Amino acid sequence: MRPLALLALLPVIAFAAEEPAGGKGKGEEELSPREAAVEHMLTERESPAALEKAIAEAKKQGASDQSQFEARFLYLVDRGDDDGIAALLPEMLKRKDAFKLEDSEIFAVKEDWLAVVEYVSAVDARKKGDREGFKKHILEAFWLSPRQGAAYAPHIEKMRMEEAMKEVQYGFDQEFEPLKGKQKVKLKELTAGKKAVLLHFWSPWSRECEDSMPDFAAAAKEFESHGIAVVSVVSEDAPKVLDEARAMVAKLGEHPPGAWVNDDAKQPLNRLFRVQGIPVMVLLSPEGKVLFNGSPGDETLWKALAGISPDIKRPALTEDAPVEKKPKAK
Repeated sequence: MRPLALLALLPVIAFAAEEPAGGKGKGEEELSPREAAVEHMLTERESPAALEKAIAEAKKQGASDQSQFEARFLYLVDRGDDDGIAALLPEMLKRKDAFKLEDSEIFAVKEDWLAVVEYVSAVDARKKGDREGFKKHILEAFWLSPRQGAAYAPHIEKMRMEEAMKEVQYGFDQEFEPLKGKQKVKLKELTAGKKAVLLHFWSPWSRECEDSMPDFAAAAKEFESHGIAVVSVVSEDAPKVLDEARAMVAKLGEHPPGAWVNDDAKQPLNRLFRVQGIPVMVLLSPEGKVLFNGSPGDETLWKALAGISPDIKRPALTEDAPVEKKPKAK
């Protein structure tokens, strides 16, 4: 069984799915105990403990060892945990040649499995700063399974971003117009004595930013309680955009966490930090070195934050947060 639902749940890797004759899959009520257990195992995302519990149940129902390994892999991919993915490489290489298609629950052809082995090798090389190794493995992954090309692009962008950010050292000497009030926000005063600074790039015209705002506010309070300054930056300066931004921030209460500013038109932060999509978070050391630059959902961000304050906790997501977030029409 290769559940079609997996395709929608994985933002990074799109695996092949096998559709039964007639074009429709089984309804959930028609699944056998084994099929239900395997599907639960492959789609469990609540926590590592919940995943292991689901794997144990699927194992009781006869799930193959390969499918259990695939479930762990999918979990890490969906979490954006590159360190965890890279750590799977030794086991993946052991399984590479012994792979049997009939033992798999997510791969339709062997080339897709081999492509994933190369993909994991590429992630490992990127984590080690091995540019040539990364390029070699990511190109081989694309050659083996070109339809999974969308899975590889984010890692190419990550490597280029990491290389570019090594050259950046921000001085915190800028002043910004606040979304609310008239007194300019001076970053040097705001960040003085802090353990780190988190820049949050967002827009009221982004559906994802709008939907995730309550979760961001909860996270920002957690950051501030651990001595991390938070600055939310709107890059557009059109009056309508700023009005909508103020309205959205107002929903967070009289005193929303952190500072809320409009980007500097002459020396924009979004250009310095190569912000090409939103929301984006940039974590800076007190010296202005870039510790992280990327998506708020990336597990690497939370590992970087834990390096600053080991007691920092990732707030639980709001229950009504949508699974799929689409761009909001302007």
